Amino acid sequence: MLLKNYERWQKAVVEQALGSWRVLEIAGARQCGKTTLAKELAIPGAIYRTLDDVTLLDSALDDPHGFVRHGNELMIIDEIQKAPVLLQAIKKDVDENQLHGRFMLTGSANIQALPSVNESLAGRIRKIRLRPLVEGEIRGTQPNFLWWAFDQKFPKQYASDNKDSYILIALHGGYPEPLRIKNIKESHGWYLAYINALIERDLKDIINIKRHDAMKELLAVLAAWSSKAMDASAIGSGLSLTRQTVTTYINALEALYLIERLPAWPKTDYDRVSKQDKIFMADTGLMSAILSWRFDKVRLDGDQNGKLIETFVFTQLLAHIEALELHNERYNIYHYRDREKREVDFIIENEDGDILGIEVKAGSAVSSDSFKHLKWFRDNIAIEQSFVGIVLYTGDQIASFGDGMWAIPINVLWAPDE
Repeated sequence: MLLKNYERWQKAVVEQALGSWRVLEIAGARQCGKTTLAKELAIPGAIYRTLDDVTLLDSALDDPHGFVRHGNELMIIDEIQKAPVLLQAIKKDVDENQLHGRFMLTGSANIQALPSVNESLAGRIRKIRLRPLVEGEIRGTQPNFLWWAFDQKFPKQYASDNKDSYILIALHGGYPEPLRIKNIKESHGWYLAYINALIERDLKDIINIKRHDAMKELLAVLAAWSSKAMDASAIGSGLSLTRQTVTTYINALEALYLIERLPAWPKTDYDRVSKQDKIFMADTGLMSAILSWRFDKVRLDGDQNGKLIETFVFTQLLAHIEALELHNERYNIYHYRDREKREVDFIIENEDGDILGIEVKAGSAVSSDSFKHLKWFRDNIAIEQSFVGIVLYTGDQIASFGDGMWAIPINVLWAPDE
């Protein structure tokens, strides 16, 4: 059975960037669809070279300047992190020929995190993140949610989902290959094989890890830690690893786009605010497979389904934010927590300083008490800024709770245009 080709939100961003930059990098985890997207652009005369090919890799390492030499057409180089030496050759090439759209690089590891990389291509390269598929891409809708939320103008038509369906969606995750596998247990088998391959093969491009078993144990701890504040000492407490090693390993997993950090809200003089990042798994299917989560258990375990759904919403929001780069809109996303345990899951700020606060609730009912932390943040931290507060929940009704406060079904994140 052929894989379905989904229309990626970032496709238009990539096309726009090719007309404005000499070098473009599409970065993201292996198997998230980078190569498919690059080939789908169907640019006439484009040259495609993958460094997964041993012969091409040896050629690139032996003669980097000769490898990148070409005419005015686009050259696509897949898995650039395998030959960082090419970056210096690419810099020389694009300084001599300054036409836009000279190179498209794809990378399954953050090349700037590699110890051997000294060349940033600053001023010459645009980096675009490609994530596993989000639900809007799967259902063929557009990334409108942030516009609707800031304007408080929500659609009247949206999908019919309930808590069980959200859990099933999250358990499958967003990698294209396992989406064709209907059985969650079998799709999780794909994820586990994927992790083993990354640890055995791709990690060596970033760091020399001899204890693969310790890395797998750490990844399981991080999966269980998803949506919690980053604490390397606590994360490593049950592992036979030093704090420094835990930090090094976490950085390597982050460079492979398997985990992500969410920074704390920085714009406050309130001295009791946590400055710790939150840590999230970058895909909920991957997270669920590592933790051996099954639907029947997750749906009855409030801690598990809460963690799963919050992580799922995080992955969706990041894709929305990045897709709007096409419209030259910039958003920053944070979390908030203080010593009084007031917490806002996600705070999104636009370029005008307007703020959207989002709480995620795995339950299907919302009350006025669900908004207490959002209201406190509005009245004490964002007092001079426009503020909208939203509780995303698993119910099916859009409801106003007065003065810019809304209960919104999670599936409005992928509602169609009206």
